[in-house]
Amino acid sequence: MARSLSLSGYTPKPRPRQAKTEDRPPRPEGALIWGHAHSIDHANALVQLVKRLTGQRSGPLHLLLTMAPDVPKPGHLHADALHQPLPDEIAPEAEAFLDHWQPDLCLWTGGGLRPVLINCADRREIPLYLVDASAAHLPRPGWRWLPDLPRSALARFSMILARSAADARHIHRMGIPESGITVSGIFREGAMALPHNEPQREEMAVCLRGRPVWLAAMAQPGELSEILQAHRAASRLAHRLFLVLVPDDLTQTDLFIEALRADGWRFTIWSEGGMPEETTQILLADTRGEMGLWYRLATITLMASSLKPRQHGRDPNEPAAHGSAIMYGPHVGRYQSSYRRFAEAGAARMVRDADTLSAALAQFIAPDQSAAMAHAAWDVATASAQVTDQILDLVHDTLDVLEAR
Repeated sequence: MARSLSLSGYTPKPRPRQAKTEDRPPRPEGALIWGHAHSIDHANALVQLVKRLTGQRSGPLHLLLTMAPDVPKPGHLHADALHQPLPDEIAPEAEAFLDHWQPDLCLWTGGGLRPVLINCADRREIPLYLVDASAAHLPRPGWRWLPDLPRSALARFSMILARSAADARHIHRMGIPESGITVSGIFREGAMALPHNEPQREEMAVCLRGRPVWLAAMAQPGELSEILQAHRAASRLAHRLFLVLVPDDLTQTDLFIEALRADGWRFTIWSEGGMPEETTQILLADTRGEMGLWYRLATITLMASSLKPRQHGRDPNEPAAHGSAIMYGPHVGRYQSSYRRFAEAGAARMVRDADTLSAALAQFIAPDQSAAMAHAAWDVATASAQVTDQILDLVHDTLDVLEAR
């Protein structure tokens, strides 16, 4: 693409003070991918993408995550991800930011371009890729007085992945050659299957003998009353109904045991080697690392930590990746947009209390109902898989070239 850029006349609106070099943590060793998120969906997708990359490449690899103003910090940043504010849109601040972090490449999502920062990164020959480019997010206030500025900023990107053909045509009309634009589709977080022990799953399936299974995942003690009331009500319609109950905080397991005993439930405790018998009503899954097993056994999953105020929910892509229908409470915080996608596709149902939870259970126990929801959830969760794979290949190729130098 063209490499000329004139920033004369471009005076961005002053922004609140951002982090200075002395406020920043040290740059980590190894490869550093700078990902800029235009939305919380982009932030979640970038976190997931780099998590996959760390499992596919040898050597340390980290994500430097910056975000547009007002985008909330993702709730599930992993240890290899660093969240930092963007520098002010003036050359000295941009240079200081890049001096400190020295990213190996940049994945800029959506739009909201920062011409000064992008220009500084381009001068350093940092590979720049615009991902999920959307015409709706490319213009910025004041740019109408500088018609060449958007084209010049876009020209700095080695490749532009447009969200749709219409977005690609818009970017082409802004002066970018068609050869530099690819229509990829929407970039967002998708399904990632969790590991499980297959012989263990087969053993559990034999023990359960075809019983309908539902899962309350990442439950809080304050949600136990609603979960257990719903299980009791639904069990009157399906007396063999089986609940796998997973506490969110394992240090609170004793509270769950006390509640189950007080209500007179017949339950077994996973950490004690308990396997369900025909009369067992609940399995208390009080260990970590086996969510892949529980999602595969359950046809219906309540993603808990969502029924009470001041809770924030848990990732709906997890049950969707394993063929489980999804229920969730009204308090899902940063996962709101993800749940909305699943709900609009008929793959998820919001519940608010014991009555709505038991009613949803009664409906979804029917195999055709839960199967239809699970299939819809899988379709939503895997819709962006091709886009993610394309970006993964692009990053792998770029890092391979850099490492070969």
